[in-house]
Amino acid sequence: MKTSKRVTRDAELKIAFSIREEVFVKEQGVPLADEFDEFDSLDADCEHVLVYYHEEPVGTGRIRMVDGVGKLERICILEPYRKFGLGKMIIYALEEIAVEQEVTKVKLHGQTQAEGFYKKLGYQTSSSEFMEDGIPHILMTKTLKSL
Repeated sequence: MKTSKRVTRDAELKIAFSIREEVFVKEQGVPLADEFDEFDSLDADCEHVLVYYHEEPVGTGRIRMVDGVGKLERICILEPYRKFGLGKMIIYALEEIAVEQEVTKVKLHGQTQAEGFYKKLGYQTSSSEFMEDGIPHILMTKTLKSL
């Protein structure tokens, strides 16, 4: 069983942080100081989601509004749970938040190895490759349909 949930409690936010630390810091080598920022609190102007696989939290992502555009960030899934369609659930949950806030465009800095995944979900590559935390990325955008 797969479900997604908006993060509303500090305990859930700590779980999201531990998933991000496992994937980005330990697995991909992103410096711990670069992974967490001023938007990582329940009071910040962004929303976090968790995805669950058989009631176990295994993935996360967040969205924040930047100049009227929803910016999807920190999207990750623990390695053993990839290939179960959970990434798509994270993206759809974040896009749903954007639509609820009447945002019609979203963007993300996707790792180049995930470009095909995002293209399948309707995202278009909008930049050439650039480096972020030592990892090649590209800017991808999508226009959303309203509810």
